[in-house]
Order: sequence, then structure tokens, then C-alpha cells
Amino acid sequence: MKEQNTPLLRLSDVSLSDSLGKISLLEEISFSLNLGDRLGIMGQSGAGKTTLLRLINRLQDPSSGLIEFDGQFLINIPSIKLRQQVVLVPQEPKLLGMTVEETLTYPLLLQKLPQTEIEQRLEQWRSHLSIPDNWLTRNELQLSLGQRQIVSMARGLIMQPKLLLLDEPTSALDSDRAYQLIEKLISLSQNNLTTIIMVNHQKIMVDQFTDRILTLRQGKIIN
Repeated sequence: MKEQNTPLLRLSDVSLSDSLGKISLLEEISFSLNLGDRLGIMGQSGAGKTTLLRLINRLQDPSSGLIEFDGQFLINIPSIKLRQQVVLVPQEPKLLGMTVEETLTYPLLLQKLPQTEIEQRLEQWRSHLSIPDNWLTRNELQLSLGQRQIVSMARGLIMQPKLLLLDEPTSALDSDRAYQLIEKLISLSQNNLTTIIMVNHQKIMVDQFTDRILTLRQGKIIN
């Protein structure tokens, strides 16, 4: 049974080595997050930022240490169920041969939601992220990288996750679009108590978005 005031996410001495066990990718990472928290993760290329997101989404498992989500050990949660609640928006978004509309609605179809709810969520997040009608029939080759980032973000948000993991979500956006996105994410965390972790190399964006910042260097938290 989940205790009252249990953090939504807790990492305890989480470490990860390469497949041969010779190179340490992450070392003794510990932190916790509550509902509605916004965490920024910074660090140079290769510091372990994306690797940490992959562990939380269970695309990889740690070599040692424990990760808990919503009062359960991550390893005990079926991957499909976990990824309906913990959604990773990757740095290099892919539409996997689908149109924009198919990309946005596919995860909801997998959850077997009613068609009326699917349509409602589609319109809601299209409106929030200013996705025009003429994008819906486009495929990946017909979108810019920035447009694909917006679609990938909408795909994550449309699932209404408890925990949203963002890997450089503003890297291909102009400053106006990036700030609009940050404002939507802040509103989401405050109103819906969605917990968000954002990896971003742009410190000005991280400072505006987050409640706190973790900086990684060579797989270790240095602040």
C-alpha cells in the first residue's frame, strides 16, 4: 500500500554501467519528485542526461540502486502500463511512417479509449500547441524538425501522463515558440499536477521552467 506523502518518483543510489560493466554511465543518482514538480537536468554532452531519462522510462534498467514510481518499484510495473503514465518525448522525434493525426491518436487507440474522448483530446492539444489543420495529413518528410518536435510534444501530452520526460524539447524551436511551450508546460504542472523532467542545454529556458535543477557531470550529480 502506498504511504501518504510518498513521492511520485524516487531514485535511490541508482548507477548504470556499460554492457561489459567496465564504464560507469551513471553513478549513485538519488533524488525524489512530488506531484506537479518541475525538474531541469543540465550537463555537457555525454554527462548521462538522456540515459537517466531512459532509466526512468525503463528503456534500460539500472545496474544497481532502486527506482520507485507512485509507490511501486519500477521493475515491478509492466512496461506497457508504466509508459502510459511515464511518457518520454525524445530529442529526435519520429512519426514512424504515420501522418500527424495518426501519430497523435495512435497511443489513445492502444488504450481503447472512446472515440469521443480521442477526438476531444486531439482538439485540446492541437489548440494548446497551435497545430494547424494542414499538418494533420502530413508525414515526417513533410515537416521541419521544429514541427516534428511540436507534434512529438503533443503526442506525449495527449496521453495525460503523471510524469513527462522531455529530452531537449526546444532545441529546434525559435525563441517565441519555445517560450510558448514553456508557459504551457508550467500551466500543465500547476493545474493538472503533472510532474515534468526536462533536459535542456539552454539555461535561460531551464531557469524559467524549473523548480530546481540537477547538473550532471560524467554521470554524477554535482549540485
